[in-house]
Amino acid sequence: MKIDAELGDIGLGDMEAHAARLEGAGFDGVWTFEAAHDPFLPLLSAAKATASLEIGTNISVAFGRSPFAMAQTAWDLQKFSGGRLHLGLGTQVRAHVERRFSMPFDHPAARITDYIHCLRAIWNTFQTGAKPDHRGPYYQFSLINPFFNPGPLDHPEIPIYLAGVNERMCRAAGEAADGFHVHPMHSTGYLRDVVRPAIDVGAKTRGKSVDDLCLFAPVFGVLGDTEAERQKAEAPVRQQVAFYASTPNYRALLEYHGFDGLGKELSQLMRQGDTDAMTKLVPDALMDEVAVSGKRSELPAVLRERYDGLLQRVGLYDPIPVADAMAPWADFTTAFKQAA
Repeated sequence: MKIDAELGDIGLGDMEAHAARLEGAGFDGVWTFEAAHDPFLPLLSAAKATASLEIGTNISVAFGRSPFAMAQTAWDLQKFSGGRLHLGLGTQVRAHVERRFSMPFDHPAARITDYIHCLRAIWNTFQTGAKPDHRGPYYQFSLINPFFNPGPLDHPEIPIYLAGVNERMCRAAGEAADGFHVHPMHSTGYLRDVVRPAIDVGAKTRGKSVDDLCLFAPVFGVLGDTEAERQKAEAPVRQQVAFYASTPNYRALLEYHGFDGLGKELSQLMRQGDTDAMTKLVPDALMDEVAVSGKRSELPAVLRERYDGLLQRVGLYDPIPVADAMAPWADFTTAFKQAA
């Protein structure tokens, strides 16, 4: 199992130095997310400053870009990084795709599956010069000339990860992707009983199994050397859990754990803007399922034990601040690897 870190919104000016420090501290990979900023530019900086650190998006909004635009960006980053890119894709939700990105959103699982097939067809043409011939239900790639072909790479196999929560999207990952981005709002039970079996069903359609995919999860961590520190650290985590739980997409997880009505209650409070009440409504039992708590020195062993056999990569949800001393994090990654 590999140990990764989130890069966070630290600004491009600090990215090279921070990525180098994370590599020096022993992290295996770093991930960006698409929110207020482009997720690919920080990866360029991270690749420039490091030699072996793997880089990836968790996630880039697939439907916000055409397959060809996504293919070009990924191909260039793969070349620049010497083969270290992991391309994580997500569908987002209808409102944001249609009203923020001004792009189509329908049948998202089927659409993202075709999107991934189209990406691979484009990369195959880049690598081999094959005639473009992808004509899917949502996307096509049937035209190119040498002026638009960047040519082959030494490392042409770019792993594609798909993010999801519900069974249908997990199945789509099994059908088409190389990896799966587990949402931070997860539990080991939901992973074991819902996510992995659904991925396996999809994977069997192409002669694979869930164990042929790489699963990565960022984990909510409540870190503190004392109970008082952990209580303080828990507040923003509980707030984040309340936010995610208020979104209909995550109700399957709540129902799995017997909190059937919690999502609707939180949604109502979100519409009222009562975030304090939302946070108070999150039960301790749910926090125990979706977050880990303890001293930083204890967490490596906790993560290992919790996710052994379920994941191939894991990391903490919160990015490591630029101002943090790296020595304690080097101890963290060392302990994680020694706990194997």
